[in-house]
Amino acid sequence: PEEPWDVAPLLIGESFPDIKLPDASGTMIDLKKQIGQKPTILVFYRGGWCPYCQVQLAGLQKALKSLDSLGYQVMAVSTDSPENLTETSKKRKLTYTLLSDADLSLSKGLGIAFIAPKNYHSFLGKSSGGKNADNLLPVPAVYIVDKKGEIKFEHIDPDFKTRMGPDLLISIAKAYASEVK
Repeated sequence: PEEPWDVAPLLIGESFPDIKLPDASGTMIDLKKQIGQKPTILVFYRGGWCPYCQVQLAGLQKALKSLDSLGYQVMAVSTDSPENLTETSKKRKLTYTLLSDADLSLSKGLGIAFIAPKNYHSFLGKSSGGKNADNLLPVPAVYIVDKKGEIKFEHIDPDFKTRMGPDLLISIAKAYASEVK
């Protein structure tokens, strides 16, 4: 899609795509296997270069202890290369897992990828380590997935300036805690 409002995401009840993505150290993470270990909250953000994403990532760090106590693991996914994920993690003092969807294969599989505005094209390739050849971005999204890989909750907002805050995320995670075990 050419606009974020035109994406067609997977729906609640559908299975999360089976894919492997590198983390900040470049280690390939088998998402199906990782999700199978513990209910998972996956947050999709545009990149460490995005000021709205930086606020969201900091809020996620604040919520981490509460989310962990509810039994969740937290992962944040962006188009950044593993090297840029490392930079973001260090700069923001993040302790949860960051994953690189630099070629947007996962975002495409979820139906949340769209063609970025032209003014982004000059740096998307560089921030992705040359893998974002199609100049795509994910619509910011939050997924709660159970251990079987079933999507139990999703929040997808095509307005990149609107993000779910940490308090709301904790409340939603509490509400779904018994459904995802």
